[in-house]
Parts: sequence; C-alpha cells; structure tokens
Amino acid sequence: MFVVVLFIWACNSKSNYTHFTADPVKYAKTVKELNNIVLENNFPPMIAARNYAYASIAAYECMVAGDSSWQSLYGQIKHMPEMPNPEPGVKIDFDLASLLAFVKVGNAVTFPEGSMMKHYEKLVLEADSMGMPSSMLKSTKQFADTIAGAVLAWSKKDHYSKTRGASRYTVDETPGRWVPTPPMYATAVEPHWMEIRPFVLDSAYELTCPKPPVFDVKNTNSIYYKALMEVKHTVDSLTEEQKHIADFWDDNPFKMNVTGHVMYATKKFSPGGHWLNIVGIAAEKANADLHTTIAAYAQTSIALFDGFISCWTEKFTSNYIRPETVINQLVDHNWQPYLQTPPFPSYVSGHSTISAATAEVMTSYFGEMAFTDTSSVEFGIKSRSFSSFRAAAQEASISRLFGGIHYRFDLNEGNILGRKVGELVLQRLTFKKQ
Repeated sequence: MFVVVLFIWACNSKSNYTHFTADPVKYAKTVKELNNIVLENNFPPMIAARNYAYASIAAYECMVAGDSSWQSLYGQIKHMPEMPNPEPGVKIDFDLASLLAFVKVGNAVTFPEGSMMKHYEKLVLEADSMGMPSSMLKSTKQFADTIAGAVLAWSKKDHYSKTRGASRYTVDETPGRWVPTPPMYATAVEPHWMEIRPFVLDSAYELTCPKPPVFDVKNTNSIYYKALMEVKHTVDSLTEEQKHIADFWDDNPFKMNVTGHVMYATKKFSPGGHWLNIVGIAAEKANADLHTTIAAYAQTSIALFDGFISCWTEKFTSNYIRPETVINQLVDHNWQPYLQTPPFPSYVSGHSTISAATAEVMTSYFGEMAFTDTSSVEFGIKSRSFSSFRAAAQEASISRLFGGIHYRFDLNEGNILGRKVGELVLQRLTFKKQ
C-alpha cells in the first residue's frame, strides 16, 4: 500500500509542477561560481570580462525566449546572429534554461575543462527534486544547449583566438614610454585587445581620449611633473582610510609577493568580477525579480567588455609610463607604490573606465541606490558603504592614486571614457520592451 501511495504522490508532484524557482539569488550565486573559477585561474581582467559577457548573454537570450516583455539582442548588436527558437509545443522551463546556458557557456570559455559542470549537475538535480517532469527537464537542457552553442559559435568570430597568436609587445625605452615594472617585470598584458570585436561600439576607436600630458620631468612646473609628485606625496602620507580604500578596490587577480628569496602569488577577483558582485548585491536589495536580474547582469557585462576594449585601445596607443618607473629612476630608487603596479601602460585607468561604465548601467536599473559592498570580505577586507553606484565608481577610481599606480589624469580621463561607454550601451541596446 505504501509503495502505491508513494507512486501516486510522485505522479501528482510531477503533474502539478509549474516552473523552476525564479530566484534571483540563485542566479547571482551561479555568476559567482564563474567568478570563482576566473579568480582561481588568473584570468586577466579583460579576458574575464569576455567570459562574463558571453555567458550572461546566453542566459538572457534563454530568458527572452520565454518572456515576451524583454527584447532579444539580435538586431541590436549588429553582428549577433538570430538565436534559435524553442520548438513549438515543447514544454521548457526558461528560468532553468537561463541558468544552464550561463553555466554551459561559462564552462566552455574557462579552464580547466568541466570547471562549471558540478554546478550544472546541482541545478539539474534541484529541478528534478522539485518535481520537474523528465520530459520538460530534457527539453529544457536541450534548449539551453542550443542557445549556448549558438552564442559560443558567435563568440569564436570575435578575433579572440587570433590575438592568442599575435606578436608580443615590444618594449620601447623612449623616455615616457611604458616599461615592465617590479617585482615581476612581466610583459604587457593583452596588447592586441583593441582587435577584439566590441558589442556596442562601432569600433575600438569610436571613443577617444585626449592625448596625455607631455612627458616632462625637467620642468618642475609641468603638468606631468606635478602629477608625478602628487602620486609620490599621496603614497608617502596615506591615512588608514585611504589604505582601506586602496585595498578594497585593489582587485588584482595575480599579485606577486616577494619576501627575501621567497616569491608567492595571492589572488583576488578582477575589477569586472567585483562589479558583478555588486550587481548581485543591488538586485537583492532592490528585490528585483529574476528576469530583471538576468538583464542587469547582461547589460553590465556588455559595458565591462566594451569598456575594456576602449580603455585598452588608448593604453596601447599612448603607451604611457607608470609613476613607479619615473619615481624610481629620478626621485627615489627605493620608493614603492602601496599597491602592485599592473603590467600594462598607465593612461587611461582601466578600473576608472569600467567602474564608470558599469555605474551608468546599474543606475539605469536600480536608481541612485545606497548600498553596502561586502565583496572583499572574503579576502579579509571589511565592507564599504556608498550613496550610489556612481559614488562607488569614483572611489574605485581614486583608489588607484592612493595605491600609487596611476596619475590623477589617468583617473579623470578614464572616468569620462567609462561614462561615455555606459551611455552608449544604454542608448544602443533596449532590453525591456516599452
């Protein structure tokens, strides 16, 4: 009798199933799974942004297929192909498909192979335990795979693979040009990133920055010399609050620590990963529904991606020297910045650019929201509170001066560039139908 009752209950459970729990927190945790893998495998910030963007777009396009109040990015991103439609009459849980498509694309663009699949299986088992009929679960997985496959095929045409075989950066020791910095003296990271196909920008060169100040260390009244000495004096007199700000926004995916003859690396998430954490914090505070959350992640990821392209185009056009190099050569051989100088040119600031870009997008979703950012707590750094996303972006920017790794003009022009990127992303992409 017990077996019969159990069988009847199971059948009723399957037949009464409505859909997978539409939980935005579950989606945020799925994004964090990818963020953790990006962190563990030392992906540079711009490659991390590429990983986030394609995975987020795949999730969004699955969601759009089941919710006509949102608009596909096909026809908006000029080079994006039309996404496959679900088969007529086939029952699909589009919320679960969004999660699965995100995981499948994230798994394909990261390494080691299969890194995301434990999370995939966890989601599938959860759906099954909630009573999703096996036929629906199968069709949902198939649809997610179809969208993920289409997005991955499209991603392979963005010139990323070609830049893997591109020639490395050639150091030019002309005064004022960037050279590798201690302690790793690493070669420049991704000097060909301007060749990557953007999503919204017409080209990597659509948005431009003014030329940086003339490199002039002989004239103590020159714009450059004053900016250089501001970096030194700032680092030499940091307050505890300024140190906390610098540490909080450090976001160095691979810091090389040197103690005597011992060298070891410490890892944090990239600037983009930090901002995606903030998306999750904001969505939860705003009580945003799952579909709004998916859209916010997707549009923010696109702003990150195009922001890095625009910034890196300027970096390797101007090839501007870092403050640490000049201070060591001309002022104080033993001087060190508070943060470790990253291995690429100074002008403009990458964190300033992508922070300003993402702040514009996030403000469009959540308004002038006050929030507490707990992103760095996992690295032993206490949280910080902000009156708005733009205020957080401004603090992220000034943190680079406190860290001694950027001039103030790097920050100012990076902020301007980032805002322009964010505005274009909002102008050229419509997510929610009017």
